[in-house]
Amino acid sequence: MYELKVGVIGTGAIGRTHIQRLTNQVTGARVTAVSDINQEIAQKIASEYDAKYYEQGEDLIEDPDVEAVVICSWDPTHEKYVLAAIRAGKFVFCEKPLAETAEGCRHIVDAEIASGKHLVQVGFMRRFDMGYRSMKAQLSSGKFGAPLMAHCVHRNATANAQYETKVNVTGTAIHEIDIMRWLMDDDIVAAKIVQPRVSKYVAQGQKDPQIIVLQTASGAIIDVETFMHCQYGYDIQCEIVGEEGTLRLADPTQLSIRRGGKCSFDILQDWRYRFADAYHVEFQSWVDHTKKGIVDGPNAWDGYAAIAVSDACLKSRDTGKWEPVIMDTIPEFYQK
Repeated sequence: MYELKVGVIGTGAIGRTHIQRLTNQVTGARVTAVSDINQEIAQKIASEYDAKYYEQGEDLIEDPDVEAVVICSWDPTHEKYVLAAIRAGKFVFCEKPLAETAEGCRHIVDAEIASGKHLVQVGFMRRFDMGYRSMKAQLSSGKFGAPLMAHCVHRNATANAQYETKVNVTGTAIHEIDIMRWLMDDDIVAAKIVQPRVSKYVAQGQKDPQIIVLQTASGAIIDVETFMHCQYGYDIQCEIVGEEGTLRLADPTQLSIRRGGKCSFDILQDWRYRFADAYHVEFQSWVDHTKKGIVDGPNAWDGYAAIAVSDACLKSRDTGKWEPVIMDTIPEFYQK
């Protein structure tokens, strides 16, 4: 079987997970090169997977033995690496965010349009989760009428040492922003952040939890609770209220235990476990479609739209007001 030769930029936690996934769970791909600012770790991983090591991500992209690129590096580097991949004419899978600002995402959109070929996929893995896909199918059936409201929860047990207040939006709620656009097939046009009381577990000066309220073009209202220090586990919830019924995302299947007068089940502690199957499906789809020369997942425009909404959220946090989402009209290149 022909194996797609993949280069991975970024060998931190998610990069290592994706390298393992491409090697052990996904068929039809092989990691041939890696790059990371942490030379010692990256070289060790390169040796383990019989791959080349590059100090510079741009050199990895230019390697003729790399046919497609996966970007898992530090967020501020995403834009330059995606642009480099487009210039090289190579398919690229970029973990969110596509870029740190809407302007940066627009640079990528414009470059991809100029190339004349769809090359970019963004790592919004929830679109590949069975629960969300079931919700999408039910909404698309029309049996529930128009969606009126949505209630979302995104909780982490603890945040890492690099946590900043903006991460509640740019690293957390960005998943809800994308999945709501996809589920409702509706653009988000305005955003507001409401700041509850701050948890005692949050470092001085940071603000967590947050409530994000979004309005879609059709008038639906979405509320998203982000709580990065909830202490008890990784908890993702979603409910959509339609005109003729509601849809609620089920909890991941866990063993139900009845003992000592209690009925309980474990709550997953990490995103890698909660969405493991979604990641497997996502990468298998990316490999299969890349071999065919097709992008069949969240594209550069989706990455741009999510950051445009994030920008409005961050502005609202400063002003305390509803803020409009400033976004260009979708180009014909991205229209289905």
